[in-house]
Amino acid sequence: MTLLPSHWWWDLSTRDFAGLDMSEIVAILPVGAVEQHGPHLPVRVDAAINAGIVARAVELMAPDFPALVLPMMPVGKSNEHTAFPGTLTLPYDLLTRLWFEIAKSAWRAGVRKIILLNSHGGQPQVMEIVCRELRVELGMFAVGASWFRTIDSSDLYSAGELKHGIHGGESETSVMLHLHPDLVHMEHAQDFVSRSVAMETTNKLLVPEGGVGFGWQAQDLHPAGACGNAAAADAARGAIQVERAAQALIGLIAEVAAYPMEAVTQKTAFNG
Repeated sequence: MTLLPSHWWWDLSTRDFAGLDMSEIVAILPVGAVEQHGPHLPVRVDAAINAGIVARAVELMAPDFPALVLPMMPVGKSNEHTAFPGTLTLPYDLLTRLWFEIAKSAWRAGVRKIILLNSHGGQPQVMEIVCRELRVELGMFAVGASWFRTIDSSDLYSAGELKHGIHGGESETSVMLHLHPDLVHMEHAQDFVSRSVAMETTNKLLVPEGGVGFGWQAQDLHPAGACGNAAAADAARGAIQVERAAQALIGLIAEVAAYPMEAVTQKTAFNG
């Protein structure tokens, strides 16, 4: 693999791109969100966490590591938070088009493998749709990954917190205390007990998320817009999560780079 002048896409010149075999490069498109995260956290949370994980991963990359990070798309589909001021959101159909077109631009540069790195719990489904369209329309090997699903945090938080503290709770607040402590207002943090906790005690199947789910807005789960014990957060556990997520991203990129493109095929049992 040729040495890269930088692992940040926009640091390279057109001369740099022309001199690279881009089919060997894995592009990473970070996709985040700008939305309310309760009274104690900034609307920047999802974008900030994504940026922090990616920055740490880039620090771990050797010069010949086959990865280029595209500029982040910080605004996502956040209409479940529109009852709270400060939330920015895009319609899902426009967002899928934007992500697809950015990936297509990378494809025109010669990229055949791409990872969408997501940090917002409300858009894995959007990411899956885009990855499938990239495969069908462009023949790309497109991978979707949400950072919080790439690591095990069971030694850091209780099972109940991991299940119910899905927004602005103990985990996200801990990560923000590590990355941006100046933006966290712990005097406003509390144990935001989600409605899902009570639902779980009475229902066998009907809960907000899981094998069965329903279309909720954040205020349906807690009037403050957060879910989880934010008051128990600390920076030390947030630092561990960022390190684990960065290491996981490095591992994923290596696996994607090694994946054989001949497996992305038009051959079937009938035309092969």
